[in-house]
Amino acid sequence: MRRIPLSQFADEQGQTRAACLLGMTQGALNKALRVGRSIFVNEGPDGSFTAEELRPFPVRSAKRNAA
Repeated sequence: MRRIPLSQFADEQGQTRAACLLGMTQGALNKALRVGRSIFVNEGPDGSFTAEELRPFPVRSAKRNAA
């Protein structure tokens, strides 16, 4: 199994194809890259692709911190 950052996956496959392989739109993929989300793509042994996002736990939103 191979695990790579979303930005590298998009560079290798092209944004449109990468989005299709992950079951999302090219616009959603572009936004995730633009805002710098920490997403990694896993390639399964059968050639399928899944993505996972690393986020701090617990997640603290800006609204919660302002209170």
